[in-house]
Amino acid sequence: MKLTILIHCPDQSGIIKAVTTFIHEQNGNIIYLDQHVDKEAGVFFMRLESEFEDNIRLPEFKKEFKKGLEEKYQMKLGVYTDSVRPKMAVFVSKYNHCLYDLLSRYKSGELLVDIPFIMSNHPDLNYIAEQFQIPYYHVPVTKDSKETAEERQLDLLNEYNVDFIVLARYMQILSSKVIDVYPQKIINIHHSFLPAFAGAKPYHAAFERGVKIIGATSHYVTAELDAGPIIEQGVTTVSHSHSIKDFITKGRDLEKIVLSQAVQHHVARKTMVYNNKTVIFS
Repeated sequence: MKLTILIHCPDQSGIIKAVTTFIHEQNGNIIYLDQHVDKEAGVFFMRLESEFEDNIRLPEFKKEFKKGLEEKYQMKLGVYTDSVRPKMAVFVSKYNHCLYDLLSRYKSGELLVDIPFIMSNHPDLNYIAEQFQIPYYHVPVTKDSKETAEERQLDLLNEYNVDFIVLARYMQILSSKVIDVYPQKIINIHHSFLPAFAGAKPYHAAFERGVKIIGATSHYVTAELDAGPIIEQGVTTVSHSHSIKDFITKGRDLEKIVLSQAVQHHVARKTMVYNNKTVIFS
């Protein structure tokens, strides 16, 4: 049995020794350990993977950890087992490139999740869900129906016991009604430029401005639009020789790669959020 343990707490001496000694006393073998100290905030972060010859009961393990270490060091603790795959719901609109990429990685076994359903505010991509034999729910969203639509979304998320959500170019803004139920568990992808371009046609605006770099950013969703903790980013160069079509193609390729990397980090429990920033372990 393998456990992944995430810890953050006020920085102080003796933390690593205390944790590794505890794992040894529980008959665990540490196979990975990485740590980071935020000097400015005075916070210690650690990710640890440990194997146990026999299955252990997580409630008892957490109880012993809390009694021996958590209270002493004021730790925030997350313990995860690799025996259960997280359930990932995918929200989409009309763009299919990120959806195809995620489903292909899922089907090939590269993305170790279960996908109980795909949800969209349009019926257009139902054919993709049928190809991968995944339920597809069309939940229209208008200004007048937004509240009802989000209630329907939450009902389905609860019914399928979804662990986290991926917005694979879902072109609707989620309200706090959904975000508050899934804090740091909703992953979004969008274009990012230097300088930034807002509006419905950012690649056209970037082309007109003559930018030399285009990019993509994946982040956790917060109530403040596109201002959540960043998980992954990517950039590629462009030049005067590229057309608007080239910009869009390059941008969508980046979006696929950056989103899939962010999802992989999340699934592998390699992300820790603190003060609206992330620590991403290798």
